[in-house]
Amino acid sequence: MKKKIGLYFGTFNPIHVGHLAIANHMVEFSDLDEVWLLVTPHNPLKKKSTLLDNHHRLELVYRATEGYDKLKPSDIEFGLPQPNYTVNTLVYLKEKYPDNYFALIMGEDNLLNFHKWKNHDIILAENDIYVYPRVKKNEDTQSSFEAHPNVKKVEAPIMEISSTFIRKAIAAQKNIKPLLNNKVWEYIDLMNFYK
Repeated sequence: MKKKIGLYFGTFNPIHVGHLAIANHMVEFSDLDEVWLLVTPHNPLKKKSTLLDNHHRLELVYRATEGYDKLKPSDIEFGLPQPNYTVNTLVYLKEKYPDNYFALIMGEDNLLNFHKWKNHDIILAENDIYVYPRVKKNEDTQSSFEAHPNVKKVEAPIMEISSTFIRKAIAAQKNIKPLLNNKVWEYIDLMNFYK
């Protein structure tokens, strides 16, 4: 029987307790066997001074997921052509790991813009999409994809923590240690990141 892997893409700049809570909830309260946290590479076309180098963000994800047997850090996109599209990553993963079945994990907000993704129709036809809730904003509307049989809504805690907030708070010398795994905080502090 194929192992069912949830793919959780992100820049994880930095990974925080919200990311961990969602990833862990998805693997514990759905039929997923594992969740892979895929660190999205630095897009060379978008120079962002706040985005840590790929290897530093991957290191943070490794530190955050230590002790979680079902959560796996992944640098799979680092070696793929840029800019990277999810559809291409899925093709690569299916060729490399034919014994696994891959599903996407995304927030409700991403589902609203899913029609803009490259080959979204192929992704949806060939993969399940596990959707976790986000706080609804007044202008939000329901996604036309919500009724699709491959879209699975998972009741998960709503996490309103953002990496942007954490970076700004660190720069302002605020104590945000409760929002980060201890080992993640230690590495950020040691390396003087975001200051």
